Amino acid sequence: MLQFMLRTTLIVLCAFVHSLALSQSVSGQLSAAFEAFQNDPQLRNGIASLYVMDAKTGKVVYEQNGLLGLAPASTMKVITSASAYELLGEGFQYKTNFALHKAGEDASLLIVPAGDPTFGSWRWRTTKEDVVLKGIAQAIQKQGIKNISSVLVDNEAWDEETIPDGWMWQDIGNYYGAGPAKLNWRENQYDVLLKSGSKIGDPVTIVAMLPKIEGYTLRSELTSAAAGTGDNAYIYFPLNAASGVIRGTIPVNESRFKISGAIPAASDQFVITLQHVLSGVGIKSPGKALAGGKTPLAKHTTFYTITSPPLDSIIYWFNRKSVNLYGEALVKTIAAKSSGAGSTDKGVEQIRKYWKQQGIPDTELNIVDGSGLSPQNRVTTHAQASILQHARKQPWFGGFYASLPVYNGMKMKSGTIRGVKGYCGYHKAKDGNEYVFAFLVNNYNGSSGSVVRKMYKVLDVLK
Repeated sequence: MLQFMLRTTLIVLCAFVHSLALSQSVSGQLSAAFEAFQNDPQLRNGIASLYVMDAKTGKVVYEQNGLLGLAPASTMKVITSASAYELLGEGFQYKTNFALHKAGEDASLLIVPAGDPTFGSWRWRTTKEDVVLKGIAQAIQKQGIKNISSVLVDNEAWDEETIPDGWMWQDIGNYYGAGPAKLNWRENQYDVLLKSGSKIGDPVTIVAMLPKIEGYTLRSELTSAAAGTGDNAYIYFPLNAASGVIRGTIPVNESRFKISGAIPAASDQFVITLQHVLSGVGIKSPGKALAGGKTPLAKHTTFYTITSPPLDSIIYWFNRKSVNLYGEALVKTIAAKSSGAGSTDKGVEQIRKYWKQQGIPDTELNIVDGSGLSPQNRVTTHAQASILQHARKQPWFGGFYASLPVYNGMKMKSGTIRGVKGYCGYHKAKDGNEYVFAFLVNNYNGSSGSVVRKMYKVLDVLK
């Protein structure tokens, strides 16, 4: 018996020593790899932060500059995702209500939205534009209505400012810069088809806007660039103006080159689109939404409700395709649930408050939006890794993990804005060890592709 106990103790001790040696080995390799990365010419005027934890124990494997606040770009989305799961709930769904105040065959239509960013999205069968419009039209027909005298959109308690702090002028006219309203439509996005010339420097013409944005026009100041140069076209829409401009370049010899922009007023666009559909089934209605405060529901009867996909499904596309609109809508929704006011500032305040309660100082989450598009955000890799570790222990982790893309053979969210590159996520090594990591780089020089390859080389140590 004594011999058996000694043998067992020896086996356990050897396993512990092996694990400790392996951990030290990974720590040492990370230290060497990160030092080489920091000394690279691309980081001459930049700063990098890396935080790696053992996923099973939560112990720090390696960290450098882990408490330094850096711009996270779209790695901010892991913070917003985890916050939404915790503060809204895995099964949370948006509800958009439609109500009528009847007077014979006439009626006023009241739309009571809740900030649903999936309303009219092409990502789910039930949210697609034609499905949504057909369902509303049929529901109105069943009410026996022949004429809608007014269309009201209830914007009560929802911040009318759709652009979070710090978003850049170059971004906000383009699809990835679409901000959230209480009523969103088609992810607040439209497409522009462009035709370039056969020679470099030739002017580029606008072929079509799909769908046509009512009340707005675009002009092109684009020129043709060399083949293979890709999309370098940006849409600029002056505030409170009805005309925008596209500047930059697209490649030569393109007949229907597509770029996408942000709809300036999504609720107006939706109401006008709905009017066309209703006209097609014999129901007359005005073409413009009358947005304002709350219209008493006592005068209207809800006859139709559109329910969004569950939060778990929204988070999937939020992270997989890095849809900025979803993150900004979720932040405002968190605020609306807690305080009744759909405000980015109040939503950010709730997020920081929640994670402070979980032991993460609010000074490590100096954030102003939910998507990471604002260069004013500053977070620490310690905070990111801690939130990722927190997520592993939650019942909603499966959906969250599934939402993360795969880069470099690792489950991780990427982030990119000018001068910023980031990755954070999870990885299981060949030896079975599991890691949680966050890696941010700010103010690097040179090409993004080059710095990405060098970041991958550091993360490869975890394999």
